[in-house]
This record gives sequence, structure tokens and C-alpha cells, in this order.
Amino acid sequence: MRLSSFLALFRPALPLILGLSLGCSLSLLMVSWTQGDTDDPCGDELSKGRLFLGRGDALRDSRDGAGDEDFQPRIVPYHKDPNKPHKKVLRTRYIHTELGIRDRLLVGVLTSRATLNTLAVAVNRTVAHHFHRTFFFTGLRSPNKVPHGMTVVAHGDDRPVWLMYETVRHLHQHYGSDYDWFLLAQDDTYMQADRLSELVGHLSAGQDLYMGRAEEFIGGEEKARYCHGGYGYLLSRSLLARLQPHLDTCRNDILSVRPDEWLGRCIIDYLGLSCVETHQEMTYHYFELGKNADPEREDSIQFKNAFTVHPVSEPNLMYRLHKRFSHIELEWTYQQIQQLQMQISNLSDLTPEGKAGVTWPVGINPPFKPKTRFEVINWDYFTEEHIYSCIDSSPKCEMRGADRADVSAILEIAVGRLNERYQPQLRFRKRRLLNGYRRFDPTRGMEYILDLALEAFTQKGHSQVIAKRVNLLRPLSAVEIIPMPYVTEATRVQVILPVTAQDQDYVGNFLDMYVMNTLDTHDNVLLTFLFIYDPFDAQRVSQTDVFAGIKAMIAEVEKRYGDVKIPWISVKTEVPSQVKLMDIISKKHPVDTLFFLASIWTEVNSDFLNRCRMNSISNWQVFFPIHFQEYNPAVIYRDQQPSASSSFASESLRDGHFDRHVFDEACFYNADYMSARTKMAADILDNEELLESMDVYDIFVRYSGLHVFRAVEPALIQKYMRRACNPRFSEDIYHRCILSNLESLGSRSHLAMALFEQEQANST
Repeated sequence: MRLSSFLALFRPALPLILGLSLGCSLSLLMVSWTQGDTDDPCGDELSKGRLFLGRGDALRDSRDGAGDEDFQPRIVPYHKDPNKPHKKVLRTRYIHTELGIRDRLLVGVLTSRATLNTLAVAVNRTVAHHFHRTFFFTGLRSPNKVPHGMTVVAHGDDRPVWLMYETVRHLHQHYGSDYDWFLLAQDDTYMQADRLSELVGHLSAGQDLYMGRAEEFIGGEEKARYCHGGYGYLLSRSLLARLQPHLDTCRNDILSVRPDEWLGRCIIDYLGLSCVETHQEMTYHYFELGKNADPEREDSIQFKNAFTVHPVSEPNLMYRLHKRFSHIELEWTYQQIQQLQMQISNLSDLTPEGKAGVTWPVGINPPFKPKTRFEVINWDYFTEEHIYSCIDSSPKCEMRGADRADVSAILEIAVGRLNERYQPQLRFRKRRLLNGYRRFDPTRGMEYILDLALEAFTQKGHSQVIAKRVNLLRPLSAVEIIPMPYVTEATRVQVILPVTAQDQDYVGNFLDMYVMNTLDTHDNVLLTFLFIYDPFDAQRVSQTDVFAGIKAMIAEVEKRYGDVKIPWISVKTEVPSQVKLMDIISKKHPVDTLFFLASIWTEVNSDFLNRCRMNSISNWQVFFPIHFQEYNPAVIYRDQQPSASSSFASESLRDGHFDRHVFDEACFYNADYMSARTKMAADILDNEELLESMDVYDIFVRYSGLHVFRAVEPALIQKYMRRACNPRFSEDIYHRCILSNLESLGSRSHLAMALFEQEQANST
């Protein structure tokens, strides 16, 4: 009885006691195994603190007398010496510079005075833009007129060997650490850019290589070969670095008439490398063009596989070669697409979906599948004359511009593909488009569904009108990253605000928004007022200044913020042309100033100013934002009270639209404006009224040659205000002003509701 009660008392603790006993037993057993393992040589060495790596080489502890101890980590404390100046760590601008990532291929074309404007231009127009960087090296001292779009390096000596010496030295000094491969060719050489880029992509960049068409030296007794310059040759970066110390010696000791032979002799004598045509199972293909050869009739395998073709005697032949090789590349691309489509179709049987899982066209991403009704992509209906989905929400608008060209091209392609498929049994001719549908799928491209009325002709001459539905897809091509110059958000923005006598009632609101969004946030922004006096007010300025109230508000802001100065400039003019005003502003600021032309109704904030900095690139791009224009509150709300919140984060709190008719706001650099204004000077001599008929946007479009970036800007908001349209401006500017006022009244639904309520009121 006592035993059973005792066991009942300790029964909850039995699992714990058994677990502890089992754990202690296993631990003692493992210790006995480890101590009894004395025959393992590796265990002996590890216990002594060393491990043999090879014959007699041992890895030991670095401390003397500690060979019998285990390795222990040692923490090295960092002590900053206060007596030594602290060195600031400078980071590179681009990450690929810090990581040592280099571009693959740089191309150098050797040209001369006689061929710079002929063959060199042909090379530049055909293949230069396919390479990452292309330079044209000439012996001219200073070329007076360099062809547009070409980077020409003049060495000042037209001797062929000297030109080659200066070219190789220039490439190593300026680009030796930026590129892995260098291709040198003559301007009478046609190059297949894509194939050459693919070739260097398969070669290892860390070895010395001299690759091209191997030629024997004069006499032909040596086994070493040099690369013929007419067919181009590749030099690796490491070879160029090893060759650099010997260039001066080669220039003085090696006598040769041919520059390619001189370079080959220098490489062979001092580096011991000979020209090769095949390396790492990659072959440098070339083709020698006959004297009266016709590129359109060349069908040999050697010609079709060639990386370079030589000699090209005239520019016209260069263009014909480029056309022929473009056709060859296009045919190969279509063949590869067909082969890939067949492989996908054959392999689809092995997939869980089978043949049903293959979408049309084969190899293109499947259509987007919406998860909710809000993700459904709508189809736009169109005919040959009209489209039924318009930008301004109109139910029907005329087909014009790019839309008309797109539909015409699609109809032509559809009929052409039908004829390719059914000829010679049937031949089709388009009568008219019955129905057309299109939509843009961001995962695959532009899709079309066409219902065509076709007249079908048989081989015997019989004809019949039939209806045929076809599906077409204009697929998206590969995404291309366009390189852009480096810009930062630290650039100071100079805000220019023109003010007339009619605008002075709204300056207070502008100043309040400017102070709250820029001065209180310590943004790097400066503001300059431009007071525009008409001749009558200018005569009375000493007695009554119409802008006295604004100047008092400016003085109050300067008093509140002691380190802030807001200057103003006074101008007298009858017609406040934007160009005339900008001419005055431009002369009073440095050339590197970033201007933001604002209007009195603009709400300036830091988000927009940052985009102004990022989208305005000196000597590259100007930015003309499309601001968000609020609708007339009298039309939108009528008897209701408008919302007191002014946050644009909630779309429903502000009713308006992006005003595409206004070009008043602009971000650009002063140097870009001055350059465009200089090009405009010749036209002003013939037409003095040109300044009044143009704005800053027109000047950049017509005379600058820069990228004019025009995009919607949700952070740039304007309160509703009816603009004063000056009829003395050009007809285009005046018409845009009228359209802006009309479209800013309200949306179609708001205007329709206002008219409906007015008709109801009149009927009662």
C-alpha cells in the first residue's frame, strides 16, 4: 500500500528522471569514444594545432610557442590618432566604377583628310551607333568642320605609322581602364557591329590577344603573322597595357610603310604574340570584296558569316552592304523565331496543360488575366475614319495622326499575311474595315481584332466578297535602358515669378505657399519677382507704385527670415512676351542657373522642385510640366460647399484636369536658353515680331536641339482662375489660352448637370 502511494506521488516526475538518466548515459558514451580514438593521424595533428596541406607544409598558429593550442580569434582594436588629420572616404559616382566593371568594346576608325567627309561619315551612319563608343582618328591638325554626330580625334600628323602610334597611345591613356577590348579598323571597312559585340562577349578579357586576319610579313620567312588593318583587329586591354611601355621604342626602331604591319611587328618583337584568327573556338570571320562586286548578289557562306568586309571603295557601297547584311540578319531572326516556335509546340505535349497551354503567338507572353473587374483591360472600338475612345471623353472623334497611321499599317499587314498564307489558290483585296478593336496589354503589346470585308479571287478569275476576322499582335520589343547624364537633387532652383498689375491680388497666396513649402523646409530655392509695368503705370511709379503692396509683403518675409533675400526686377513693356522677359532675366544670372518659370497661381512644393532638378539636364533636356488645373468651383459645387482640405493625395478632394494647353511653367538651365536664343538671332533680323509670336517652349523646340520633356506633374497644382488672353500675342498662343479657359470650367458631366439644372429652372 505504501509502495503504490509512493509511486503515485513520483509518477509525474518519472519522464524527467528517465530523460536526465538517458542524456547523461549518452554523454559519457560519446566521451569514451572520443578519448579512445587514438589511431587517427588527423586527430593528432589537429590536437597539436597544425594540419598538413602537402609535403612538409603545415598551417601553424602565428604566435611562437603556441603550436599546441587551438586557434583563437584576436580582436584588433581601432584607435584614432587625434594628432593625424582624418581622411574622408571618397566614393565613386557610379557603382560599376567602384566594382571595377568595364564596358566590353571600344571602336577606333582610322581615317584621313580625303575620306573624313565621305567614307568615315558612311561608317558613322551605318554601324557606329550600334557600338558603345566609336572614335574617328585622323592626322589633321585641327579639322575645321567636323561632320555632325562624330567624335573625331585629331593627332596633327597624317603619316600612317605616326597616326597608328598616337592612336594606340591615346586609347591606352584615356580608355585603357574603361574597356576590355579595342577594335581598330580603317574607314574603308564595313563592320557587323552585333557580331563583333557577340564575339568579344565570348572571349575572356583577362588574357593577351591579338586577333584578326593573319597576314605574312614582306618576304614571308617568319612564322609570326600580323593582323591586316583593312579587316580590323581586336586588342585586349591587358595586351594594350603591356604594349604601352614599348611604343616609343617601336616608333624609333621599326621601319615600315604600313601602320598595321608596324603594329604587328611591335607586338611580336616585344610581347612575343602573333596575330590569330581563331581563339577559344571562336573565329574572326572576314570577307574580301571584289572590285565590281554587287552586295545584293553575294550569297556565299563566307560573306554571310563575315564580321568585316574590305575594301569598300565608296560611301554608296557602304550603304548597300549595310542594307544587305540587315536583310541577312532579319532572315536569320525570322528563322530562329520559327525554330523556337516549333520547339515550344513540340515540348508543349510534355507539359501538364498539353497543347492547350500554348498561347498565340507561340513564344509571346500570354494575355493578362485580371483578378478583379477593376483590372480588366478595355478594348477600344474603331473604324477607318473614327475612333470611339477619345482623350477628352468624347464618344466619337476623328481618326488622325499616329492613330490613323497605326490602323493603316495594321490593315495592310493583315491583307498581306492573308495573301502569303492562301496564295496561289486565293488572292485577297481589302474592300473595307467592318469592325476594329484594339487594346494595349502591358505584358505583351498592342492587340488587334479586325473584321474585314475582303474580295477573294480564285486562280480561274472568279471573285466573291467575304467577311474574315483576323487577330494581330504588335509585340513589345526588348526593354532598352537609355543612358542619361548624372543629376542630383541638390541643385539650387531659381524661381522666376512674372507679376502684372492684374495679378497682384493673388501674390499673397503664392507667398504663403512658397514660405510654407520651401523656406520652412530649408529647401535650396531662390525666388525673384519680375514686376511688369505698362507704360502708363511706369510714368506714375514715383507717385503711386501699383506694386507697393507686394513689395511690402516681400519686406515682411525678409524681416521674418533674416537670411532670406527676395529680389525683384522691374520691366516696362506693352506686350509682356515671355521671351522678352526671359532675355532680361537671363542676363542677370550665371549660365549654370537652373530656372523655374512659375505663374502666380502655381503652388510650389518640394516634390515638384525635386522633379524639376531631376528632369532638367544641362545641354541635354528641358522640362515643361503639365500642371493640374482645378475646375471652376462655381460650376463644380454650385450650391454645395467645397472641401476645405487641399491635399492632392486623395484624388476625390480636388476636381480638375491636367491642362495640356498651357506652357507657362518650365524648368531649364540658363546656358541652354542662351544657346537656343543665339541660334534664333538670325531669324529675328528678318522678322522683328518673332519675339511676340513665340514663347520659351517654341524656342527650345525650334532652335535648341535638346530633348523637350513634356509630362503631367501631379505635384504642380493651380487654383482656378480665368486667364487674361492677350490678342496681341500670336494666334496659336491666344487660341491655347482660350481653350485653357474653356476646358477649365468643368468636366463634361459637370457642365451637362449645370445645363440640365438651368433648363429645369427656366422651364419652371
